[in-house]
Amino acid sequence: MEKLTMTLSDGTKLKNLTKNGSNFVSSTKITEEDFAGKLRTVTVSGGESEEVMENCELVQITKVDKEYWFVLSQLTSEELERKQMKANIDYIAAMTDVEL
Repeated sequence: MEKLTMTLSDGTKLKNLTKNGSNFVSSTKITEEDFAGKLRTVTVSGGESEEVMENCELVQITKVDKEYWFVLSQLTSEELERKQMKANIDYIAAMTDVEL
């Protein structure tokens, strides 16, 4: 099975990954904190292939025996717009001391 390297936005590298369907599989422990704030650009490379994903989110991490299986998903433009709108509303509410 081809070994993959995932490079996160801050340069963090997750090495020796394999892929099973849409799951990435790691033999080293993976936690949500490993991805926090680092999913703007994700590059997955292995062999001669390279895939760049933009604006990702961590869908899940599951421990299966001694491996950690995780899934990343790219946000659609509509999802990005909704997140930005919510952030704007939250900011305005905080600045005007309004509870939502």
